[in-house]
Amino acid sequence: MHHGHGHPRGEGQAHVPAEAAGRSGVRRLALSLALTAGLMVAEAAGGWLSGSLALLSDAGHMLTDSASLGLALLAVLFAARPADPRRTFGFRRAEVLAAQVNVGALVAVCGWIGWEAVDRLRRPHGQIHLGLMAAIAAVGLLGNVIILWALRHDEGINARSAFAHVVADAVSSVAVLAGAGAMALDARLAWIDPVLSLAIAVLILWGALRLMREIADILMEAVPGHLDLAQVRQAMRGAEGVEAVHDLHIWTISSGLCALSAHLVVRPQAVGRNDQILNEVKERLARSFGIDHTTLQIESAEYDHRHEVHTH
Repeated sequence: MHHGHGHPRGEGQAHVPAEAAGRSGVRRLALSLALTAGLMVAEAAGGWLSGSLALLSDAGHMLTDSASLGLALLAVLFAARPADPRRTFGFRRAEVLAAQVNVGALVAVCGWIGWEAVDRLRRPHGQIHLGLMAAIAAVGLLGNVIILWALRHDEGINARSAFAHVVADAVSSVAVLAGAGAMALDARLAWIDPVLSLAIAVLILWGALRLMREIADILMEAVPGHLDLAQVRQAMRGAEGVEAVHDLHIWTISSGLCALSAHLVVRPQAVGRNDQILNEVKERLARSFGIDHTTLQIESAEYDHRHEVHTH
């Protein structure tokens, strides 16, 4: 059996934010977190003072953005910690645990926004200060654009989640601006404010469901969505000397780091060429699928599998 990491990318270097961008990636996350938290406070204060639920909802959305960025930053720092005898993959799964917390926050915020919006539709509250509402929404939109620019190259389940949240937040800010303009033109359109809040809640919930599905796939050790098991098997069987591939498993350790294990059945004439076969199979996996963390067992067709449990 051969266990290998292959190229440095196998350790997640090309995908995990802290290792891909080094200290600059951590600085971008930290700067984005600080800016998002500042905008969140500004929108919360502006929503409270203006009486706009849509602005308060956007602040709630930015709270989840702040949580996502904070969790992404923590995950990056944990993932950089070395492996130990008990945690042979280190702390790479910390980002998945952080993402679970983030999902809980998203769902809680959605519930509060929905409850408050329905209440305001039933019983309209006081007058909304539209000038303040529009000004704060404009500041939030500008801040979101800056954050998106800072995060555009970062990856990882939490960083990508944060990026998606900020995109939705930018859309929400545009909607709040448009709503403020519409209500300024016609005071009878005050219902737009709680309706916008419900729309923002739907955006938040949609992001939470997508993140929940991705977390479930990782925890269930499902084949990563961008890979096709049959294609990977076919590529491995195409290596010279390989007769069959069985017990093939592909799963995600953390964002950007896929692991693969398999048994390679070699033809009789290829017995003794183990190193060449391993090199060719690993090169195919790295080149075509970006999989570098592999555990491969070479065996002959006559190998006795009595001590093994096969899943497929």
